[in-house]
Amino acid sequence: MNNNSFFLPEEISQIGFKSVGKNVLISRKASFYSPFSISIGNNVRIDDFCILSGEIEIGDFIHIGAFSALFGKMGIEMKDFSGVSIRVTILSASDDFSGKFLTNSPVIDSQFCGTKGGKVTFGKHANVGTGSVILPGVTLAEGSVIGAMSLVNCDTKPWAIYFGSPCREINKRSKELLNLENELRKGP
Repeated sequence: MNNNSFFLPEEISQIGFKSVGKNVLISRKASFYSPFSISIGNNVRIDDFCILSGEIEIGDFIHIGAFSALFGKMGIEMKDFSGVSIRVTILSASDDFSGKFLTNSPVIDSQFCGTKGGKVTFGKHANVGTGSVILPGVTLAEGSVIGAMSLVNCDTKPWAIYFGSPCREINKRSKELLNLENELRKGP
């Protein structure tokens, strides 16, 4: 695709990612910090004004919506067919706000900070709705989805729908999309 909104494949290879698959579209307006720590699979699209920083592993068939931020200081893994809608924030680390440490860890020597957190993992087909926040250490189980404007502070169950702040399970999700995945992988 020759569209000025997205980097050309040659330009993507010059960004310095750990690895990049095929059929990857990355907006020229996206920002990457420590790209050498970011792996991108096949059939991935990263839209305008996204920020990706830290240890991030993006699988295949993933879309990261505009204005989303993935902060992977302690790791973020997105398995195949997972994704985030617009304005989603994923945090794998947070400052300790107890008053025992200094905050603003990006500009303070680590010996004075109490940064805490854990890897955030998206299972296959896990998706997050617009404006949601995923907190450190959370695992979104396979097939789970998060409704718009939700705060996710705990692990989810497979094939369940969550919503709220903090989020709670509100329904079950159909697995019919697995048939579509199989058709897609078979090809024409």
